[in-house]
Amino acid sequence: MAIRVIQWATGGVGRAAIEGIVAHPELELVGCWVHSREKAGRDVGEICGMAPLGVTATCDVDALIAMDADCVMYSPIMADPTLVARLLASGKNVVTPLNWFYPGKRDVSALETACQAGNSTLHGTGIHPGGITERFPLMVSALSSAITHVRAEEFSDIRTYGAPAVISDIMLFGKTPQEAAASPMVHFLGQGFQQSMEMVAAELGFDVDAKVLSTHEVAVATAPIDSPIGVIAPGLVAAQRFTWQHTVRGVPVITVRVNWFMGEEHLEPAWNFGPEGERFEVAVSGDPSSHVTFHGWHPESIAAGLIRNPGIVATANHCISAIPYVCRAAPGIKTYLDLPLIAGRAAPELSR
Repeated sequence: MAIRVIQWATGGVGRAAIEGIVAHPELELVGCWVHSREKAGRDVGEICGMAPLGVTATCDVDALIAMDADCVMYSPIMADPTLVARLLASGKNVVTPLNWFYPGKRDVSALETACQAGNSTLHGTGIHPGGITERFPLMVSALSSAITHVRAEEFSDIRTYGAPAVISDIMLFGKTPQEAAASPMVHFLGQGFQQSMEMVAAELGFDVDAKVLSTHEVAVATAPIDSPIGVIAPGLVAAQRFTWQHTVRGVPVITVRVNWFMGEEHLEPAWNFGPEGERFEVAVSGDPSSHVTFHGWHPESIAAGLIRNPGIVATANHCISAIPYVCRAAPGIKTYLDLPLIAGRAAPELSR
């Protein structure tokens, strides 16, 4: 029998997740929550620019919680732990790119209780955080001994991210440097990335210091820059760099960094992506050292990215690929360390 999946939200990740659910031979889309009442009552395929799927979108949370389903792919803009607990307690497994990558010492007792009540599993995944920051570094680390440093880093042109409200109101691009200094992204992103770093530190055995170092740097426009939020005027924020580090006796041993630019021109400081362009990197310093670069998760152009961004699709696919494994797992919050190797599936025309 197919695994019955509810998709929670139809933003960029949500729409890509619906494509992934429909394409996956083991999954069936049976429900969909939407935030906008304008979307409620419409066929989910129509909302996503696909052929009709025979599934109607709804804003009715209670109806979806009561629905007979095996898993929820949970991807709204912000996570609501209380709602996630309700989903888990109702017997539905939950996979999400928003949190719970590695809860560690955080208080997740309410979620664990909900998992036991519903015989369900919660798993956090994605690509950054959720893959680049822990799954792949740990995999690559097996090739080294005497490891001294692990780095996971993103280099992206944020003009290809088709979420103007998030770019302006949450990321605070197009604001003054003073306004951007109060960016909630330091805390919001830091929650996920710090869990990733804690997973790597725990598994590799680093005796890390209690304090996590974090820095937030900005570059401003020196000339008008076209962007998804309109023209960014000179003097306003047009590039940002966030860094988080774990240290051992003050020396960095794990570094996670995000480089988000509105292109490479007209910036002060004059930041650029370097000769390799947009990419994700994983580097492990040890004996021997490894340096892995991931290409293919960035669109070929700004216009193409606003239609379909491969990085967002990869984030959704990592979640969708995990669903069969999560549904087979024991109840509780499960990380990469608790699950077997997660793999994708062959194209339908090439599968058995």
